Amino acid sequence: MRFLIRLMPEVEPFRIPFNHQHYLQGLIYHRIGRVNPELSLSLHSPKVPKLFTYSLFMAEKRELAEDRSGLLGHGHGFFYFSTAVPEIAEAFIGGLLEDPEVELWGERFTVGEIKALYEPERLSGRKFVTLSPVAVTTRKVQFGRPRSYDLSPAEPEFYELILENLREKYVHLHGEKPPEEFDMKVLSAKPKRFEIKPGIFQTAWHLVFRARGDEDLLRAGYLAGFGEKNSIGFGMVKVDGHKRRLSKNNRV
Repeated sequence: MRFLIRLMPEVEPFRIPFNHQHYLQGLIYHRIGRVNPELSLSLHSPKVPKLFTYSLFMAEKRELAEDRSGLLGHGHGFFYFSTAVPEIAEAFIGGLLEDPEVELWGERFTVGEIKALYEPERLSGRKFVTLSPVAVTTRKVQFGRPRSYDLSPAEPEFYELILENLREKYVHLHGEKPPEEFDMKVLSAKPKRFEIKPGIFQTAWHLVFRARGDEDLLRAGYLAGFGEKNSIGFGMVKVDGHKRRLSKNNRV
């Protein structure tokens, strides 16, 4: 299940900081917690995939702020939310409808529109474009100590860990041994560095790629995100050229 969430600003232009994913993460957890506290608590478990992801925050029109500290948005703001678990979607969307007033990074918005989007029937062989960059990390010994290392698409382990992550999501969704059928070819890649917590940085990749393989395995990535740290705002993709038809239209 995936949704387009359109937010109407209290004032224009509105600011969009470059490092804003944790604000969206806070909004998602807070609204889920209002509707389903037990679900919200279970999503804080560090040992299981969260099975949801979301895009970067966007604006109808935007420009670089004069002080280059972020972007200035004009018109409406919006972002996409996606999950493989209907219960998560029901709680988050229900929380937004229950209280449509939203504050993000000091800017105030009102939820103007929520659109539930159809999923493509076929994913294997399609071209995907990231709506939030893909993050893949491993541990490497650097200066004599094991440290977190951000992998790039130029390294074979990048694809190995993406498959491993997809298989883990598949197991949590289907409760059975996951398929191995998966191939991913990156067509273009652009790195972007984020501060995900004070002093903690993540290099992730805006990608255009083609993926082939088991449909359910690919759908786990399409709905819950490719790569890791999806609940922090990484790994959401769209199918290139796929028309976003609406399955329903909720207006606030």
